[in-house]
Amino acid sequence: MTASQEESLQKMAESMFALAKMAWRQRLAARQRDEEELSESQFLTLDLLISCDKPQTVGDVIRAIHVAPAQMSRVIRSLENDFAGPLIRCELNQRDKRKIDVHLTAAGRNAYEQFRDARLRRSREILAGLSERDRIDFVRICGQMRKLYARAEQGGQDKSPPPT
Repeated sequence: MTASQEESLQKMAESMFALAKMAWRQRLAARQRDEEELSESQFLTLDLLISCDKPQTVGDVIRAIHVAPAQMSRVIRSLENDFAGPLIRCELNQRDKRKIDVHLTAAGRNAYEQFRDARLRRSREILAGLSERDRIDFVRICGQMRKLYARAEQGGQDKSPPPT
């Protein structure tokens, strides 16, 4: 890799990191305004349950969202107890009594949708400042980034550029 390419990658990484920090600050501000704001781990747990459309074991959730078992215990307890109503329900797995199944409740689906809608609404407000051409490029680049992140999550270390 040339020095110019290395410098370009560094600038891109710094830009992504700066955007992430801005998003974190906005999330912290939202949490201070709203006691029922979901944490990242809580949201990802609900997201998994919605995307699978069936109960998942606690172990499945741990593997899918990459958290430690102790952290998952706190997330489970908070989703059961820290909101106006339980967002999840836990039961012994009927096939293997050593496992716990996590079920999404109607309140959990509603909390997920409200959280997601609020984040999307805020993103739309911010992205409205981009030109149509920049929006098209942004969506294209984000699609490529998702593929690269998915490849990295699966352990692929392919350094070749993504297809355009």
